[in-house]
Amino acid sequence: MSLKIRLSRAGAKKRPFYRVVVADTRKPRDGRFLERLGTYDPMLPKDHPERVRLNEERIRHWLGVGAKPSDRVARFLGAAEIIPMPAQRNNPQKGQPKAKAVERQAARAEKAAAAAEAKANAPAEVPAEEAPAEEAAADEAASEEAGTGDGEGEEKAADSGRIQRA
Repeated sequence: MSLKIRLSRAGAKKRPFYRVVVADTRKPRDGRFLERLGTYDPMLPKDHPERVRLNEERIRHWLGVGAKPSDRVARFLGAAEIIPMPAQRNNPQKGQPKAKAVERQAARAEKAAAAAEAKANAPAEVPAEEAPAEEAAADEAASEEAGTGDGEGEEKAADSGRIQRA
């Protein structure tokens, strides 16, 4: 019979509470177990002493008999210095983008390269922002010379029925 030290869920919906148990690997997660070895309450803060409670003596006994801890329980036992802390597992392939995402990235890169090339090959023109500013200044100077800058335009706008509100 292969044994596993693992978590068994208890508690209400959206209020998890786990028991650390030793059970046969063929039994369901919340099913029959051989012995309860501790508790884990993820709702408590990480530095709270009651978050993880373990019966070290019984855990050492079951480890001596051949029980294997699950990944999460192994981290608890490593933090409690019952066993050496397990190495952090890393699966770099799982985090990489899938085929469609890679295609989209390549298409975006091609578009960006084409746009940069088109911008570099375009003839140098006067920036669009400077040209209208110069024209507006020339129009203003011409209107002042003609004598229309004395407020007559404002009176005409008011007379035409336009109401401007702030």
